[in-house]
Amino acid sequence: MENLLETYGEGPVLLAVGALVGLLFGAAAQHSRFCLRAATVEVADATPGPRLSIWFISFAAAVFSVQFAIAMGWLRVSDARQLANVGSLSGAIIGGLMFGAGMILARGCASRLLVLSATGNLRAIVTGLVLTIVAQASLTGILAPSREALSSMWQVPGGEARDMLNLLGLGAGAAATIGAVALVAAVWFARRSHVRLSHMIAAALVGFAVALGWIGTYWVAQSSFEVVPITSVTFTGPSTDTLMGLVAARDMPMGFGVGLVLGVFAGAGFTALLTGEWKLQRFGADTPMELYLIGAALMGFGSMLAGGCAVGAGMSGGAIFALTAWVAVLCMWLGAMATRRLMQTTALRRTA
Repeated sequence: MENLLETYGEGPVLLAVGALVGLLFGAAAQHSRFCLRAATVEVADATPGPRLSIWFISFAAAVFSVQFAIAMGWLRVSDARQLANVGSLSGAIIGGLMFGAGMILARGCASRLLVLSATGNLRAIVTGLVLTIVAQASLTGILAPSREALSSMWQVPGGEARDMLNLLGLGAGAAATIGAVALVAAVWFARRSHVRLSHMIAAALVGFAVALGWIGTYWVAQSSFEVVPITSVTFTGPSTDTLMGLVAARDMPMGFGVGLVLGVFAGAGFTALLTGEWKLQRFGADTPMELYLIGAALMGFGSMLAGGCAVGAGMSGGAIFALTAWVAVLCMWLGAMATRRLMQTTALRRTA
């Protein structure tokens, strides 16, 4: 790693690491149909099955592999922003609820929209662009004061106060064991739901990609003379960086996030072409554009408020047991299920 950094520098190496993680995540997510929104729909409809089991496998695999790496001494996450920085429980709650509602309206979370964009889904491309623009406005633009006001309502200090394992008195070994048991249970549930073996393997690879992101950036940070933040798979922030780099700079910024976005797009697109699943999909009468745009706006603001998207907070943050990440993903589930039930009730009233 030292030789690579001396030869190419931190930016290109992080870009390559992000691209490799993205290729794995994109290909695995496309093949397994990994999607938090689909899992919440099954639970809201009281029909738990394949989609829920896929998400469950991915989440358990992420927890197990990340905590196993920590227990083996391959990774240390105490400096990760999800643990070290001041967090916001109010942001996690409000942002999580907004993001959950948004992904139901837009029929996909930030990661799913990126994967679908690579398969020719024009709805996902438009929705993803709106999500990214709103996220940037929430980070540094006109919506930033509102985000900061909501985030400041209930804050939690960084360090031990944000570390759920510390609060529970558990170590990485115990957490890895819990993750392994959860993974076995998830596989059992997937078999009961008649999920194909290749889909189960791909779902596990989605979770392992999260661990690979943490380990890869940690190794770069350990070998670099510069300050390199350790991070893993997340999409809202990297998508805004990639878009701003395309429209506001002559050169694409080098970094893990940009490599991740490009890698996911390439991995998902190649997998779709290889399996014959690539096709153009447009807005139609049964896919009203206004709902997608409202959902995109809710997810863009909600993800910046919650500290990450369904993968960034829900899996990358959840796998290191960051308190605000677990609160955020719980609220994403609640917001999504409530919105799904509300939409079903409204639809029934219209047809009555």
